[in-house]
Order: sequence, then C-alpha cells, then structure tokens
Amino acid sequence: MPDKVKLMQGNEACTLAAIAAGLEFYGGYPITPSTEIAEMCSEELPKVGGKFIQMEDEIGSISACIGASLTGAKAMTATSGPGFSLMQEAIGYASLGEIPLVIINVQRMGPSTGMPTSPAQGDIMQARWGTHGDHAIIALAPGNVKECYELTFRAFELSEKYRVPVIVLTDEVIGHMREKVVLPDPSTYKIPLRAMPENPAGYKPYAADPNGGVPLMAPFGTGYRWHCTGLFHDENGAPSSKPAVADKLLRRLNAKIENRAEELADFFIEGLDDCEIAVVSFGSSAMAALSAVRRARTEGKKVGMLRLKTLWPFPTKTVRMLLAGAKKIIVPEMNLGQLALEVERAAGSERPVIRLGKVNGELFHPDEVFAAIKEAL
Repeated sequence: MPDKVKLMQGNEACTLAAIAAGLEFYGGYPITPSTEIAEMCSEELPKVGGKFIQMEDEIGSISACIGASLTGAKAMTATSGPGFSLMQEAIGYASLGEIPLVIINVQRMGPSTGMPTSPAQGDIMQARWGTHGDHAIIALAPGNVKECYELTFRAFELSEKYRVPVIVLTDEVIGHMREKVVLPDPSTYKIPLRAMPENPAGYKPYAADPNGGVPLMAPFGTGYRWHCTGLFHDENGAPSSKPAVADKLLRRLNAKIENRAEELADFFIEGLDDCEIAVVSFGSSAMAALSAVRRARTEGKKVGMLRLKTLWPFPTKTVRMLLAGAKKIIVPEMNLGQLALEVERAAGSERPVIRLGKVNGELFHPDEVFAAIKEAL
C-alpha cells in the first residue's frame, strides 16, 4: 500500500496511530475536548477485532485499561484535565505494578471545570507528579497533527518496552486542528510488542537488573501465575514492607526511565547555533513561537527555537547543551511557568529565563512572542 494523504484533526490522528500500533482495548469516558478519540475508537476498534467500552467515569476507565493490559492487550484511554486528575491513583498503581498503558490528555483550561472548550497547557507538572510517591513517567507532547500520529505510536512503543504508563499531552488546539497528513503505509510499521518469558517454570514477574532493567511480562491467563499489587513487592510480586526491598524496587523503577532521559529526548530545533535569544516551547504554543522566531531571523535578529516533544523524563543535559550559547531564554506556554521551571533548572543561573505565560483560554499570537523577543534583545 502506498502512503495515504488525508485531512484530519489531532484527535483523529491519535486514534489512527493507536490502532496502527495494535490497540486492542479502549476504556474511556467522554470529556471535552478529547471525546472524538472515544467516538472514533468505538467505530474503528471493532473493525480490527478490538474492544471499546464506555465506563461510568475516568477511574473505571483507566482501571479497565489496566486489567486489559495485564491480559496482554494493548490498552489506551483518553481524557482531559478533570478526568486526568481522577486517574492519578490508578496511574500510580500502573507505575508500581509496571503495567503498560497509554493515556491521551487533551489539555484544557483549569483548574476544576474551568473553560472546557479552551486550550491550555497546565498539566505538565500533573503529568510528572500527579500521583503520590516517587515514580518515573514518560510524557510526550505533539506540536502538530502529524506528530499526534507519530508520538501516539511512539507512546505504545515506549510503554511496551519499558512497562510503564506513557502520557501523550496534547491540547484543545492540537486536538481539534485539521491538517493535511501523509499517513505511512501500515505494513511499514512494526507493531510494538512487550518482552515475554518463554517458560512458566521459575518465572519472576519483577526480576530485573537493579540499574534500570525491565522485567519480562507474562499475560494473565496464559499459564503463568503471578501476583500484581499496588503494595511494594519482591521479584515474585509478593507484598513486602522490608526497607531493602522497597528501596531496591523504587530505585529500579526510576532508573529505567530517568537514566534514559537523554536517550528518550525528542525535539525540534531551528537557529540555535548562533542565537543570542532562545525561545523554548512545546505543543500549540510553539506554533506561534516558531513564526515569531522566523520573523525575527528575517530582520537579522539572532534568535533560535527549541521545541520539546519529550517533556518527561526532562532531558536536562540535552537542553543545557542546546541552549549553551543563548544569553537569554524565553518560554511561551499556556500556563504560569511550569515548563519554565524545568528550563531554569537546566539552563542554570548564568542567564535569565523569561516566563511568557498566557492563561486566558486563547492561543498565543506570533506578535506576542515577537514583542517579547524585541524586549529581550
């Protein structure tokens, strides 16, 4: 089959990518502005032998996905801010139990009900720290419709490879924007598969190298008997309150993600080689930022752009290296400085990081970013 050109919105691209990656189970609850993902899954999944179920709420949705994943099925849910908040305890369970899972969070204005049909980017820190305790997480941020497809597919690859929940952070603009997208031939995509044991004898579901190893995962119902729990547990899955067991497990769970932060880093750069001003952004805010940067370049201003596609684990070393030549850094984002906090930490104290936050439910206009660039020069 040749590549196919199609006009589609971001939510549609997420759905098609999930199905291309082998999605077999979707459990969800409709919530603006992610509902199109659930609607499409209800239509398309049965065509490929998958299952769609609308649960009573977001807690039930992610719990159903966890159960499906334990049987070996690739599972996904989609939501927005309030629903994402409800899912946090189960995300923690999936993190400790090392259960592969993909969550699409189409961000909107909050807190609470907020402005349900307006874009925002206020869930960065919730994606990383929303559930209690120390845990590692992977969060990807598409910047256009094409990347909704690419990064949703990658989310399944990473989730299966590292036995971890993976979050795709889009927003209302990215989710509902329509663009021409060239869809790859499905036969050219290798469907991601989790590593599984070959023999039930002596199987230990959580046995792995302590320095970031990933255990083999046997599906429930295939002859393997193992215990999955939200309690700290040993390599057999048996609950344990021994300090040494808890310490070893938690350090391994973090190491398997955080130690690969630079390896997992994904980003777009333009004009950073000679820049004096660097603009760092992500998602829909980066569209206006890039337009402003290109306008500044045409006027002879030394301005560069870094757009992050991987937000967590935050690629500190990569960001520090890419921004090494900049004298000032501007961070446009639709919140009051969540990404800027990480950029400040990565960039160090030797140069100012200018926070350009917007929280009125409107997308950035390139003129706003351009004005910040002129003021910084």
